[in-house]
Amino acid sequence: MKILSKDFIQNFKGKILNIHPSLLPKYKGLNTHHRAIQNKEKYSGCTVHLVNSKLDSGKIILQKKVKLSKEETPSTLQKKILKHEHILYPKAISKIFVNL
Repeated sequence: MKILSKDFIQNFKGKILNIHPSLLPKYKGLNTHHRAIQNKEKYSGCTVHLVNSKLDSGKIILQKKVKLSKEETPSTLQKKILKHEHILYPKAISKIFVNL
């Protein structure tokens, strides 16, 4: 993960998408899968959002909810969510381009 400078973000305002492995606004930052399991969440997922100067706080474009199993580990959850990230990100790009 790389935090972009405020100047860089301002130069490309509204044009930078990020995919984050949680259902924002929950679990911003790192270790999202571990925190979701530790807090006994029933669901997690992924979010595509516009990047702004605050960490994982930009306008949400799309989200996908994923049910956690009782045997879930951070590794299994990461793999489960990654499959949905690969589907969600292109859909979010299409949604943005349609609205231009």
